[in-house]
Formats: sequence, C-alpha cells, structure tokens
Amino acid sequence: MALNDLDPILHSQLRLKIVSHLMAAEESDFNEIKEITDANPGNISVQIKKLKKVGYIKVEKGFKDNYQHTALSMTEKGVAAFEAYVEELKKYLNL
Repeated sequence: MALNDLDPILHSQLRLKIVSHLMAAEESDFNEIKEITDANPGNISVQIKKLKKVGYIKVEKGFKDNYQHTALSMTEKGVAAFEAYVEELKKYLNL
C-alpha cells in the first residue's frame, strides 16, 4: 500500500485535526476548532468548506447569545471516511 492511497481530504494535517476532534466531540463550534488547531480563522474556514463540500461534515450557522455561531458535526459519510482512513493508515503502518 502506498501513502497516496490515503484519502487526500483527510490526509491534510489541519483537516485531520478538525475531523479527529469532531469524531471525539460529536459536535463543536468554530471557536473551539480555532482553539484546538491554533490555526488562523481564514485557513480554518477554507478547510471547513472543503470538508463540507465532500459531505464529511455538517455546518449549521446561526446565533447563540446574540453572537454568530457556527456548529460543526460529522455526517455518516464523514464517519465512514474517517474510519476507512484509520484502517488504511493501520495497513500502511503494518498494524
């Protein structure tokens, strides 16, 4: 198995960090993602759009306590893709 067989969407360090957090937390918001990743808001927004475009995450925008709030959660497709990614990574590492 070659490293390039891994899902390129999930193989990005920042996207993998976002998805890994969402897998553990089930739901999160933009500010929490910003704290966890220590990335700039523009880069996070770009990566969230990429994950949403392929259907791996669900993004709900609204207001919470009179402030804009962006809630993020995994979709079934995203969970399946993450689990497949982990299995492929295990094969690559011979685990």
